[in-house]
Amino acid sequence: MSSSEDDMPLVKESLTNGATNGNAPKSKDIIPKSLDKAMDKANPPATNGAPGISIRNGPMDEMEVDEPEVNGHTNNKRKARTSAGKGKSYREESDEDDEEDKPISKKRRVSKGKIKVDPDSDSEDEPIVRKKPSAKSKSPTVLKKPIKASETAIGESEDSDAPLGTKLAKEKATIQKHAEKEAKTIRKVEREAASKKQTNGAKPSSSKKKANGVKKEESDDDKPLAKKAPAKKKTAVKNEVPTPKKKGGKALKKEETEQDEEAEAEEEEYRWWEDPTKGDGTKKWTTLEHAGVVFPPPYQPLPKNVQMRYDGTPVKMALEAEEIAGFFGAMLNSTHNVENPTFQKNFFDDFTKMLKDTGGATDKNGNEINIKEFSKCDFQPIFDYYDAQRTQKKALPAAEKKAIKAEKDAVEAPYLYCMWDGRKQKVGNFRVEPPGLFRGRGDHPKTGMVKKRVQPEQITINVGKEATVPTPPDGHRWKEIKHDQEGTWLAMWQENINGAYKYVMLAANSDVKGQSDFKKFEKARELKKHIDRIRKDYQNELKDEKMANRQRATAVYLIDQFALRAGNEKGEDEADTVGCCSLKFEHVTLKPPNTVIFDFLGKDSIRFYDEVQVDPQVFKNLKIFKKVPKSDGDEIFDRLTTSALNKHLSNYMNGLTAKVFRTYNASFTMADLLRNMKLKGTVAEKVVDYNEANRKVAILCNHKRTVAATHETQIEKMDERIKGLQYQKWRVKQMMLDIDPKIKKKKGAEYFELDEELDEAWIIEHQNSLVEEQRQKIEKKFNKENEKLKAEGEKEMKHKELEERLEVADELAKKFKTENKKKKVEPEGKGPTIEKYEGNLEKLDQRINNMLMQRKDKDNNKEVALGTSKINYIDPRLTVVFSKKFEVPIEKFFSKTLREKFDWAIKSVDENWEF
Repeated sequence: MSSSEDDMPLVKESLTNGATNGNAPKSKDIIPKSLDKAMDKANPPATNGAPGISIRNGPMDEMEVDEPEVNGHTNNKRKARTSAGKGKSYREESDEDDEEDKPISKKRRVSKGKIKVDPDSDSEDEPIVRKKPSAKSKSPTVLKKPIKASETAIGESEDSDAPLGTKLAKEKATIQKHAEKEAKTIRKVEREAASKKQTNGAKPSSSKKKANGVKKEESDDDKPLAKKAPAKKKTAVKNEVPTPKKKGGKALKKEETEQDEEAEAEEEEYRWWEDPTKGDGTKKWTTLEHAGVVFPPPYQPLPKNVQMRYDGTPVKMALEAEEIAGFFGAMLNSTHNVENPTFQKNFFDDFTKMLKDTGGATDKNGNEINIKEFSKCDFQPIFDYYDAQRTQKKALPAAEKKAIKAEKDAVEAPYLYCMWDGRKQKVGNFRVEPPGLFRGRGDHPKTGMVKKRVQPEQITINVGKEATVPTPPDGHRWKEIKHDQEGTWLAMWQENINGAYKYVMLAANSDVKGQSDFKKFEKARELKKHIDRIRKDYQNELKDEKMANRQRATAVYLIDQFALRAGNEKGEDEADTVGCCSLKFEHVTLKPPNTVIFDFLGKDSIRFYDEVQVDPQVFKNLKIFKKVPKSDGDEIFDRLTTSALNKHLSNYMNGLTAKVFRTYNASFTMADLLRNMKLKGTVAEKVVDYNEANRKVAILCNHKRTVAATHETQIEKMDERIKGLQYQKWRVKQMMLDIDPKIKKKKGAEYFELDEELDEAWIIEHQNSLVEEQRQKIEKKFNKENEKLKAEGEKEMKHKELEERLEVADELAKKFKTENKKKKVEPEGKGPTIEKYEGNLEKLDQRINNMLMQRKDKDNNKEVALGTSKINYIDPRLTVVFSKKFEVPIEKFFSKTLREKFDWAIKSVDENWEF
């Protein structure tokens, strides 16, 4: 299920008269030359436009310093709240059981003393760093800025004398020069090819124009990139991504069988990326058949002894109201939501409305209870009931869980696939969303509202005319049956919170979804022909006397250099999210000489803070755009709309919109970095090198993030694992000494010394953990075998068998105790020799080196959103090229889900492909 922008009905037209909020623009139509000269004198602009760089970039951490009080759920310690900081939905927050289950004392805490705010500052352009407390709040909310970009984040050494800003600007400028040179080369090749065709008697192409007035020369390079002849493949060599080799006869036989199956599958496989007849026509399918959607189960009433309490009194209510109370009660452990005042208010409004509509609430004697204060509601009994249900479900034997899953899978099997033009295609999320409380993301104003149960009468089905219409549930009917061959959706309905349309679409690895990704990256590849002209034009227009042109040029600069979204207008009841074209006066702070601070609610209502250094001319323009009579609430780009901006961009290239720049910049930057790579070393070292390139893309394209709360814990775990391997090395060396004491003189005493970090206390603790780990493995295996015996109807093993198996762990504990006492480690393994132990040491060294590289990689990546770049903006074919060129398994970069999603990329290019 998805909310597709392309398929969503157009509910509102954009204003095109330059007034983006319905009011007349406050900026002047023409910028007086006297104003330009005066501002230039005060702050002389640079002669050449420098590429912009990001100093800080990411969500704002929101920290409550007072203890909130929640009905039925109180905490005695302070804790951080990051409703905007993590950039996650409320749903995602509540699903992270490992974080929620931690004692509050172990959760991340924030000290008051670390946040300093200058109380004397009275600048109009001061960024918002402290929110005003609400009437109910006892203390203010402090906003912590994101961390600054660091040298390690872009793979630079910290001891360099050059400031980081200079390094970033220099790197970005170099890449943009390469882009300019490549664009000119492409156009030169196209002109030569066109000229050659004309000389050979071909029809001149200069007379042919695109619909938007841009001339198009016919040449091989002007064809859509998807239709060019594929690169020649090596004869008799399968062009696949390297995967680890299998050992042993059985494995080889299995591999041969799998290869036979693959060969058969390939005969039937539809390689749409090699089909030149597949165009961009509006008709998406000819025949379509599917089973419809799966509805959530009906509401199961609470037991009679489980009731919400109001002011200490258990209350009865209608099932409709009880279900809503259950939504809130079930999620008391998700303090991120239930402590949110907006969430509480919206929930309580909907809850009391339902009570009013269904006859209200009563006590056990039938006396009416007037529920009017949220603070008197106690949902703890409901939470305890649902929590017990969850615990009981987790405790089910594996065999029972497997049987429940098999039953569920059998019910859902018909909905997994559809027949699309005679081909079996996997469907995405065919389940209708269950009712619950809307969580939203960031500071969404509607968080906590009740998501109503979706009925069949609300659902429109899209199916072929000749196909069998899916059967609705008994006693119900579908809202409408459509045969929309231009749509790629199978079913749709409108949810009640935001009025958004929800769609059941094909899965990410389907042909249709793959073609959508393919077209997106091909559009970005096409942009590289025109990028130099676009940048040259907007640099010139930054000084245009017409306000509309100057605003447009400044907006394109910000979108190109900082990956800002263009932004769309919002209704009064929607979250006040903004993009470049809808930035308001208060969202932009100017700090001379050329630093700009963006602070606003971005996509998905995530509060975003971006501190950037811009071209001085851009800084001057923003100062002009903010001049009086503008004030808070007024739009900075009041003579520009998103539709007008995209219409202007389409003059350069058919279909070019603001969002293509983000994909182009990430992909071209990655391609430029990969082009110059000449890697050697292990697979682990090559993965680190790839991640360093990806990290540079993320930094240069401003894909940063705040450090995760769990980062330090993860690093500590990795350090412990490295120390554990170092301890293993020391034990192996002691075994070598036991076999041949003379080797100490040969190798030197230092070779056999214990690492400084491995003190006696750590060794004892580590040994205990190894013994405990051994016990847990034995118990887990024993329980699993018993469950299997029970499922097969055989007699279970007795507890005595477990005790006998656990003797192995007891022996290990005794062994460690003896070693610590005698300071001597006896040889282990069959036929121990010095040569065997030296081989073991080499393997341990390799494992330690791999772990150290992974640790360094993880630490360097803490500030950078690598996934954002790699999955959404870097052409996946570049990752495939790296994988094939340097013989690194694609599994190191793409998970199974991503390998399915980007199957077209894996199979369509070889190591010589270029973006």
